[in-house]
Amino acid sequence: MNQAGTGAHMWITSQPWRLWGHQIMAIVRQELKHNFFTRRGTWIYLLAFGPVVVFAIDAIQTPGCAPCSLDEDTSLFAATFQLYYMRFGIFFGVMGIFAWLFRGQVVQRTLHYAFLAPLRRELLVIGKFLAGALMAIVLFGAGVLLSFSLVYWHFAARGYDYVFHGPGLHQLAVYLGVTALACIGYGAIFLTLTIIFKNPIIPGIAMLGWETFSGIFPAMLQRLSVSFYLKHLSPVSAPSDGILALLTVVTEPVAVWAAVLGLLLLAAAALALACARIRTLEISYSSEQ
Repeated sequence: MNQAGTGAHMWITSQPWRLWGHQIMAIVRQELKHNFFTRRGTWIYLLAFGPVVVFAIDAIQTPGCAPCSLDEDTSLFAATFQLYYMRFGIFFGVMGIFAWLFRGQVVQRTLHYAFLAPLRRELLVIGKFLAGALMAIVLFGAGVLLSFSLVYWHFAARGYDYVFHGPGLHQLAVYLGVTALACIGYGAIFLTLTIIFKNPIIPGIAMLGWETFSGIFPAMLQRLSVSFYLKHLSPVSAPSDGILALLTVVTEPVAVWAAVLGLLLLAAAALALACARIRTLEISYSSEQ
């Protein structure tokens, strides 16, 4: 055991961690520069900020919101977050962001330059993942923040008291945290799919079906879905009538720490698979348009 521990320590200390860190950060900066604000990503921005427009129109039409109910609007935002952001907006937005990280370079026939550089391919995966996660978290986090603010802004003093003297700030922090976790979880899986499959659209559709209906499967299988962990983290329960129960009902309670850890482990497993696959990945542009 001592020899094994000594060997592991020597291996860890012998690795060029500082060089790897600089290389990863260079990849992150490059990806952000080329992919953060582009005309190609307009539909992703619409997914992130679509609810903001809806809530802004509602706030303008009902200033002061005297006849409105804080409880009803709180439930409305919870439903918007769980049914739109978690199940639709973040899912497809993250798919668009991460699918393009490698697929875009294949389409543009530039991926071989990255493979020819004096850079470990695993670092390329990690750098692209961090850049994609940062883009997704910023966009959808901003959308959630603005939507939440508009919901309570038109309540005037009542909304201010709820947010700053009630549970509002805590709920907002949880919503933003869940948004970040959703971007990380879905991002890791979609990045892996783009490395394994030449066309990740069909696997993405299959994943959408799995994430939507995983609630009807045994608990052990549910743990292989991102939505299983996200369900346990929402600060406010959304309405669960009829078929919506498949999307919102928690069948087996899980502690918050376990849900967060489980999702991060799922993302780490997906990234480990991506790193293993990219070592033997061969580039072929012949079938690309």
